[in-house]
Parts: sequence; C-alpha cells; structure tokens
Amino acid sequence: MGRFRTSRSRTDRSRSAAPVRRLLGRLSLPERTFVADALRTETVGGVLLLAAAIAALLWANIPALGDSYRVVAHHHFGPAALGLDLSVQHWAADGLLALFFFVAGIELKRELVAGDLRDVRAAVLPVVAALCGMAVPALVSTLTAAVGGGSLAGWAVPTATDIAFALAVLAVIGTSLPSALRAFLLTLAVVDDLFAILIIAVFFTGDLDFAALAGAAAGLAVFWLLLRAGVRGWYVYVPLALVIWGLMYNSGVHATIAGVAMGLMLRCTPREGEDRSPGERVEHLVRPLSAGLAVPLFALFSAGVSVSGGALADVFARPETLGVVLGLVVGKALGVFGGTWLTARFTRASLSEDLAWADVFAVASLAGIGFTVSLLIGELAFAGDAALADEVKAAVLLGSLVSAGAATVLLKIRNAKYRRLCETEERDEDEDGVPDIYAQDDPAYHLRMAEIHERRAAEHRRLAAQKAAAQKTAPQKAAAQKAAARRALAEVPGGAGGKNDGPA
Repeated sequence: MGRFRTSRSRTDRSRSAAPVRRLLGRLSLPERTFVADALRTETVGGVLLLAAAIAALLWANIPALGDSYRVVAHHHFGPAALGLDLSVQHWAADGLLALFFFVAGIELKRELVAGDLRDVRAAVLPVVAALCGMAVPALVSTLTAAVGGGSLAGWAVPTATDIAFALAVLAVIGTSLPSALRAFLLTLAVVDDLFAILIIAVFFTGDLDFAALAGAAAGLAVFWLLLRAGVRGWYVYVPLALVIWGLMYNSGVHATIAGVAMGLMLRCTPREGEDRSPGERVEHLVRPLSAGLAVPLFALFSAGVSVSGGALADVFARPETLGVVLGLVVGKALGVFGGTWLTARFTRASLSEDLAWADVFAVASLAGIGFTVSLLIGELAFAGDAALADEVKAAVLLGSLVSAGAATVLLKIRNAKYRRLCETEERDEDEDGVPDIYAQDDPAYHLRMAEIHERRAAEHRRLAAQKAAAQKTAPQKAAAQKAAARRALAEVPGGAGGKNDGPA
C-alpha cells in the first residue's frame, strides 16, 4: 500500500512538472509568415467581394436599374448540345466558383500535409470548433423552421463561414487581431469549407448520370497520372480541367466538387531543390483569379436581392429565413466558442496567457459571416422556389451583417490589447528581418543586441558627459556674462563722470 502511494505521488509530480499545453499560442515563424501571406491575399479578395456585394444590392434595388440586373443575371448562353446552356448567374455559381473550390482544395491539402491539421493534437481544436460551428447553426435553423412550420430544406445554409468576407471586415474596422487568432480563423474556415463541400456533395446531388460521372472520374485519374509523371504546361491541364468540370456538371454532382478534387491531387510538400511545391505555385497563380474575379462575380450575380423595409420584415416573419439569421448570429458564435471551450476542457489544455475567452467569443462571432458558400447552398436548397431563395439570400446578408457588427464591437473593446500583442510580435530591434520574439534562443541575436546596447550606452555616456560639463561651466559663463554687461554700461558715451559733463 505504501509502495502504491509512493508510485502515485511520483506520477503526480511528473504530471505537474509536464508543460501545460496552450490553445491559440504563438505561431512558429514559418507558419506565421505563411498565414500573413495567405491572409493578405484573402483580405484583398474580401474587400473586392464586399464591393461586389454592395454593387449587386445597388444594381438590383435602384428602380431604373433593377430590371437590367435581372435580365443580365438570367441571360442564357453556352453550348446546349453539351448540356451547358446556362444563365449568367448559373455560370457564376457552378463555373467560376469551381476556381474558389479548387483553391480551397489546395489549402486543405496543404493543411493536411504541412499545416496544423497534420498534427492530430493541433488539429483537434479547429476540427472540433468547426464541427460545433456547423452543427449548432444547423440545429438552430432546423428548430426555428420546424417550430414555425416552415421547410427544413435550408438547414445547411448558416453552416458556412466566409473567410474572405470576415477578413474584409477586419480590414475595414482596422483591428490588430493577433496572428494566433487570425490563424485559428483561417484554419477554422479551411475545415469549414471541407465539411461544406461534403454537405454539397452528399445532400445536394441530383439524379446521377453514371456515364458522365464515370467520365469525370476517368478525367480525374488522367489528371492525377499527369501530375505524378511531372508533366507541366497549362495548355495540358486547363483543357482537361474544363472537360472534367463539364462531365461533373452533367453527372448530377455539383460541378464545384471537380475543383476540390483537382486541388486535393496537387502535391503541397516541396522536394529537394524546390523552393515551392507545385501546389503552392499553382495556388499563387490561381488565387488572384479566384479572389479577384470568380468570387466577386459570383457575389455580383447572387447578392442582388430586394432590401426594402417589407423584404427585411419578411426575413423575420418566415421561419426558414429567421432560422438562417439566428443560425449565423447565434448558432455560429455559440458553436465555435463552445467547441473551443470543450477542446480545452477535455484535453486539459489552457488558453494562451496573452488571450482571454472574450477574444475567442469575438472571433466566434466573426465566424457568423457566411456569404459565398451560404449563398450557394441557399440557391441549391431552394432551387424550385425562386422567391424563397431570394429571401434566404437576404437572410444570409442580414445575418452576416449583424454578426459583423457584433464582432466589430467585441473586437474594438480589446483592440488596445491586440495592438500591444502585435507590436511585441513585430518588434525587430536588431533589424535582421526576424521578429525578436522568435530569436530569443539564438546566441547570435543576443550578441547583436549586446552590441546595440553598448553603442547606445556609449552614446548616452557621451551625452551625459556633455551635460555634466555644461552644468560645471555654467556658473563661470554666467559670471563672465555679468562682467561683460557691466563693462558695456561703463563704456556708454555721456555716462556719469565723463569729460563732457558741461552744458550742451
């Protein structure tokens, strides 16, 4: 019995001595650099997306222009013989968004092989947070629609987070969100996109054309074999990608799945002699097309809904649309925050000392901005009811706006703290291009800082000596100045006792 107590006490001591795992701790320097580059591109794309959404709302709601918006959005073109005589709005949703999902596939592959999702322990947080951040909004939307006697078809609409729109909000409000929270939001969105892709593939697949599906699968196999053989050239892959996309569209599976599949096939780990992997090179080329063209055009032809007082009132009157708003505003915040808290609770990890749970809730509120994928799912869920589909779009816009407003208030309250954290992360006193906080274990850094401090100390000693000398000679200078003044007065012509004292 005594031996058992001794063994247990040793175990307890070893556990207490083990380092505590931190959630949302500081990123490694390579990961921080990658996140900064990715977020910079996403932010630019988000601003363009925001501008396109505003343009769509203005175009659709200005009386003199509203009819032209609908005419353009529903104009059909394309080869009917290939089953591709689609409207402009349809081309934007099924065609251009394939680029968006292609980039999403590359991002997911990169996270799985080289990012946070590679490490199971690190992947737990974003995966659990994303799952809870999708399950809770879906539950809120379903319950609201069921209680109100509405259709349950829109249960998946509020499950998606639009990272580009969220980052555009951050850019507009100018908050200095720490890199750990930005990375969490980015990884959360990648996992979110994965599950959104699965939702689209599983729940919004129509009647299957197995011949077209087999053709798409064969095209994907050829795509994979060409990549493995090291074949290069856009003139090979772009025509093949178009064929795969067309076959996937005609198969009944949503065409954007083709983009995801091709993105996942790219190699995202560099080999010896490579500066960047093929996936990184292709992403660098395609991301500007996705963020700067494809997604804004999709927003332009999908966000043009009526925003009159009556239309907004209808959003709160219909259970389907009310469920979407509550799912984004309440469900997303509670789901992401609850998933993060549960991860900390059951993995016995603690939040980073630099952050508070209020920061996690603010980011969770930001995750309620669902735009691109939410609009797409709304179109798919209510494809047979154009009026309700437009109302669901209005609900997505309204819910995203409310979530953005709530996150803005919460983040602004803590912005002074964030600014200090960012200044600490970016300080580079030795000017070697690496933030000082990442060089604390490098002896060369401390030698450079010692030299800098020695130079500063020498300069301070020189200044101190100058001031001491000035203070020491100050009394002599003052006396000399007084004597000079007296001599000047004595030498004034016509002074008292002078030779010219006679009458004038």
